[in-house]
Amino acid sequence: MAPKVVEKDIDRLASLENIAFIRQMLAELQQMAEREKAEMLSYLIEMAYVEAGDLQSRMHDGSVEHGN
Repeated sequence: MAPKVVEKDIDRLASLENIAFIRQMLAELQQMAEREKAEMLSYLIEMAYVEAGDLQSRMHDGSVEHGN
């Protein structure tokens, strides 16, 4: 059985990868919304993109625990 520290590191890496994927998808969705001239939708997606970036930074710095 893997030590808890290793499991926690694997979980953290998976979470970082998930947030990075979500952020990339948000960037693409925001571009689509802009092309459709859906201003409010574009703005809201952009805010989610910014939040995902903030979350990435906090997770990378270790100040956010998975699931909290």
